[in-house]
This record gives sequence, structure tokens and C-alpha cells, in this order.
Amino acid sequence: MSQQMKTTRPLAEQKRRPRSGWLAITGLLLLSVLPVIGGVLRLEEVGTEPADTVLSSVPIVAHIAAMTVYCVLGAFQFSPALRTRRGWHRIAGRVLIPAGFIGALSAAWLAIFFGGPTDELALAMVRLVFAGAMMVFLVRAVIAITRRDFAAHGAWMTRAYALALSGSTQALVLVLWTIPLGDVDVYGEAWFVAAGFVINSVVAELLIRRRRRRSGRRVRGVSGRGALVS
Repeated sequence: MSQQMKTTRPLAEQKRRPRSGWLAITGLLLLSVLPVIGGVLRLEEVGTEPADTVLSSVPIVAHIAAMTVYCVLGAFQFSPALRTRRGWHRIAGRVLIPAGFIGALSAAWLAIFFGGPTDELALAMVRLVFAGAMMVFLVRAVIAITRRDFAAHGAWMTRAYALALSGSTQALVLVLWTIPLGDVDVYGEAWFVAAGFVINSVVAELLIRRRRRRSGRRVRGVSGRGALVS
């Protein structure tokens, strides 16, 4: 009997071992490729501009660098195995939250002090709205973690990450439209950018609800086993 318990215990521990989440990480990293490549190309353009223009391009550099760190490092936070490692999760969070704030704040700055053509103002305002939303989500995430509300913290961070990762979704939606129907004007591009933000936000909400259902089932399962034991 004791030998059987010894052999079944490691199996039970293996079943409870958190998943690596490599599939989710790979998918998120692939979604980060387009914004990162676009950012690198934009940095090269900034480097070739005159000195007075480079100084005014500081928000652009800050946005690209911060969002690159946020998107790439944030992908690994979706690994259940890594989240169980308090050291990793805490250190990564201390990098991600400031990077997210810098990325969102610089995006808002670029939208507010918009100096482009007037027909691109709608696109700038769309980015301003969602940059503001991302900052609100990050503030709510910080408040939640100070209250030790880990579920709410994870939900708000997921919402913020979904907005940060919208660049690839926007490009995909635009390509799917332009291939069969042709190019769009600047106002149409603003709608597609907004659609990318909305699509990612909807996916984030579905993921959050799925987590809540799973945690609810685990709580019911634990309480049920406790009732049987007692």
C-alpha cells in the first residue's frame, strides 16, 4: 500500500506541474515581430535626420524602445511555469510596468503634439484614446497588486498588453482588406487601426473570462475534496 502511494505521488505532482506555455509565447513573439521591425526601421530614419529634428524625435525613440521591451518580455509572462516563479515574475513586472508607461505616454505625447497633415488627425486621435486606455489599465494593475489582488492584476496587465500588441493585428486587418478591395485613404486607415485595438481587446477579455472560469473550477474542486475528506 505504501509503495503504491510512493509511485502515484510523483504522478500527481507531475499533473499539477504548471505548463510551459511555449505555444502562447511563440505566438505572441511572432505577433511582436511586425511592430519591432517597424520600430527598427523607424529608428534608422530618425538616425539620418538633422540634429534639430533628432531632438524632437526623442518621444519616437522612447516609444519604440519601450514598446519593444514591453511586447517581447511581456510574452513570457503568459507562461504558467514562469508565473509560478516569484523571482522571475516580480523582476519582469518591475521592468514591464515602467516600459508600458513610457510606451503609452510617448504615444500620447506624439498624438497630442501632432504635427502632421490635417487629414491624419483622426489617426492620431485614435492612438491617443487607446494610449490613454493603456495607461489606465497599467495604473489599475499597480493598484491591484498593492492590494494583493493577483487575479485583477493579471487581468489589467493582459488588457494593457493586448493594446500594446495591436500593431500586428492592425497590419493584418489592413492587408486582408487591401488585397481584395484595394488601398484605403487616411480616414480608412484610422478605422483599421481602431479595429485592431478593438479586436485585441475582445481577445483579451475572452482570455480573462477563461482564466476566471478555470480558477472557479479549481476552487470548487478543492472545496469539494475538502467536503469529502471531512
